[in-house]
Amino acid sequence: MKRALLAAALLALPALAHAEVDVVKIPKGAGGVGFLPLVVMEQKKLVEQEAAKMGIKLAAEYINFGGPSVVNDMLVSGNAHYAAAGPPAFITLWDKTASNIKVRGVAAMTSIPMYLNTNAPYLKSLRDLTPNDKIAVTAVKVSIPAIIMQMAAIKDYGKADYGHYDPYTVSLTHPDGVIALTSGRTEITAHFTSPPFHQRERKDPRIRTITTSNEIMGAPSTFTMLYAPAKFHDENPKAYAAVLRALQAAIDFINADKKAAAEVFLKSEEGRGWKMDDLMEILNDPDVRFTTSPESVMTYANFMADVGSIKVRPKAWQDMFFPEIYGVKGN
Repeated sequence: MKRALLAAALLALPALAHAEVDVVKIPKGAGGVGFLPLVVMEQKKLVEQEAAKMGIKLAAEYINFGGPSVVNDMLVSGNAHYAAAGPPAFITLWDKTASNIKVRGVAAMTSIPMYLNTNAPYLKSLRDLTPNDKIAVTAVKVSIPAIIMQMAAIKDYGKADYGHYDPYTVSLTHPDGVIALTSGRTEITAHFTSPPFHQRERKDPRIRTITTSNEIMGAPSTFTMLYAPAKFHDENPKAYAAVLRALQAAIDFINADKKAAAEVFLKSEEGRGWKMDDLMEILNDPDVRFTTSPESVMTYANFMADVGSIKVRPKAWQDMFFPEIYGVKGN
């Protein structure tokens, strides 16, 4: 009897070793409308619903940590199965993990401009920065604003000085950046931010917009996206599929009924302090789009390869993403 039980246990080992996770861990990102699909996924339990349709039981744990550097560290350390951030943070990790955990893109979530706002009357452009000025960004070096300003520096000062504006940047969450800029009592004289934080700042008559990410890049670009390690993708095909389907369901929900999506946001922790009218103004902005299609990701990758921020230059956006998303239009 003991031998039979042992044999049965040994036979079960391979199945146990390859058992899929029953909880997926997803950081919710830096906050704001750019991460609305994740808020919808959490509030409407879309991962759980999609998993149930597939005949599996799966729960999603959404982690309240934000900036690009933080979510990347969580992914590398194994404390999260996914990361949500912008293309620069993703591309940096894609390049660094090519020989180990092989991080790849799952899908885009949004295409939204970022806005460089200032409370300093003398700042008309980035070229007017003085040694006393500091620009709040979600993460120095790797965030969208950091890379955008490097692109601007090449236009202003040439490729050799692409890091010209780096010393002016400091890492702050978007909410902290709003407080710092609107208070006028800190060293922060500018904030490169996104909706709805941009709109909150612009309600202050002292604050102006100097430039935008669309203006510097010359085209719309992915603002937030989801990515994961190859090991998780390969060992958890059903869980991975459920999350991707949940993301698409969230985006479909937002695009079909923006008022309902705003209501979901307002009822969530992320929506505290926001008003329906303010959110609807943002969601109805034609420049604010929810889509799984990567946009201008290759523009980021080629720039980062040109300046040596990454070692490997992808030939196409698909080189950086898992195959499940190849069917969408991207660039």
